[in-house]
Amino acid sequence: MPVLTRDALFTQIAAGDWQPIYLVVGDDEIEKDEIAKAFQAAVPDDIQAFAFERYSAIETTDPGVVVNSARTLPFLGDRRVIVVTRAEKWFSGKRKGGDDASPDDDDDAGGSDLLERYFERPEPASTVVFVAADVNRTFRVVKALMKQAVTVECWGLKEEKAPRGPATEVLNRAGRLAAGLFKRAGMTIDRDALQPLLVHAGTDIAILRGDVERLILYCHGRKTVTMDDVDAVVSGTALLNPWGVVNAVEKGDAREALRQIRIVTDAGEVPFMTLGQIGWWVRNKLPQIGSPDRVRTAVDAVFRTDLAMKSSGGEPRILLERLVVELCARARPGGAGGGPSATRRAWP
Repeated sequence: MPVLTRDALFTQIAAGDWQPIYLVVGDDEIEKDEIAKAFQAAVPDDIQAFAFERYSAIETTDPGVVVNSARTLPFLGDRRVIVVTRAEKWFSGKRKGGDDASPDDDDDAGGSDLLERYFERPEPASTVVFVAADVNRTFRVVKALMKQAVTVECWGLKEEKAPRGPATEVLNRAGRLAAGLFKRAGMTIDRDALQPLLVHAGTDIAILRGDVERLILYCHGRKTVTMDDVDAVVSGTALLNPWGVVNAVEKGDAREALRQIRIVTDAGEVPFMTLGQIGWWVRNKLPQIGSPDRVRTAVDAVFRTDLAMKSSGGEPRILLERLVVELCARARPGGAGGGPSATRRAWP
């Protein structure tokens, strides 16, 4: 089956010329998520409860659930859409029997057999979109998938999984992408500040996108990103304060909160631990200093972030950054005293 570009796929979706099976594969998580959302957005809001389903192969370990969903005829509308994220769980794991097994002796035979039979005779009234970091094309089930699926590759800076040609091509592509993201946010970046940003990311699109998004948040309200900004956000260092994020949020200091998230993340702190600290502060301290409306909004923001982390709704560090920016934006000037400093006793 053909390989489509992102733009060609969006044209196909807009025209309603949908195929039964799509495979979206690559290392650009943002682009893959945009594609998944485009499929969902194409289903009218008033029938999404009946015509759209989203699964994660990490949580839905039985492929039969997806097959049964795809075999269910539409109740409203003329097509059902099923998106399966983290599909590499089914299509790139180790084969049953270890490394010496035949490429056709796939893992999890029961689930693979169900998927193979579905790929041989897909439901015409359903569109199933598999979103994966990668697939093992020696697997029998993947061979069956590739025969039927329209493939969209999202390899970010590399254009393909194993790039050929000079490294300068990747660097130039990264520079264009970064400049475009800043332009979309109404910013520019100094030429001397762009080089260390690109060096830090290398060929990893996730690192580049994360660095750019942090810089956009860090430089909010300004038009130009400087070398000092890149040094502070991407390569700066500081002493670790376990409650530094909460301190900054309580003071409404978004720039410091973002810096502290980078510090604790680089130090290996588990994102859920940081989210737990923020949640504790929202539940126990914010009601003492904030209005009921602000507390309700903060609780909702923490809940949404927790749900997104648990459902693979984004990179945890970026989700935390969005959360603290939202919380800081609603903070009152001056705050009401932060959490403990690095030299004080931490909250229990």
